[in-house]
Amino acid sequence: MANIKPLVALPPMIFAALAALFYFGMFRDDPDALPSAVAGQPAPAVAVTPLGDKVSFDAASLRAPGVKLVNFWASWCAPCRVEHPVLEQLAAEGVTIYGVNYKDEGDKALGFLRELGDPYVAVGADASGRMALDWGLYGVPETFVIDGQGTVVLRFAGPITRSVLENTIRPAIAEAGGS
Repeated sequence: MANIKPLVALPPMIFAALAALFYFGMFRDDPDALPSAVAGQPAPAVAVTPLGDKVSFDAASLRAPGVKLVNFWASWCAPCRVEHPVLEQLAAEGVTIYGVNYKDEGDKALGFLRELGDPYVAVGADASGRMALDWGLYGVPETFVIDGQGTVVLRFAGPITRSVLENTIRPAIAEAGGS
């Protein structure tokens, strides 16, 4: 019977520890933000293969003057469809956007762009997901704001909605030196 008493105290101790963890977790700066090891660092390596006859890009493209976005997407990704009109709007405004098609079939990816429009100045395929790993991707869509020296200013995981555009992406573009 002496062995049972310590076990009786275990559930309340576990509950108290979890309650404390949840309580203190509520006071984080941005509870929806995912950590990024690349923010403030030079953009990781670019390792894409051509997507059909689309113009591709490389690491030098990301170091070129001007603010640019790198957007990871896939034709099978429903949130990518949701954010696509916002990317089209940014492209129409003159924002340079590079696309990385993630673990997708080339024909389906090209069909996606034919159907919804192509906001990318250049696009490449990451069929194996290797580039995504180097960039610390959690999933698609994800978008990175890159400054004119090739430094990552912001990593945003999830679809860019109108609200995200105004409250997160545009301020990051301004911080990176864009308008």
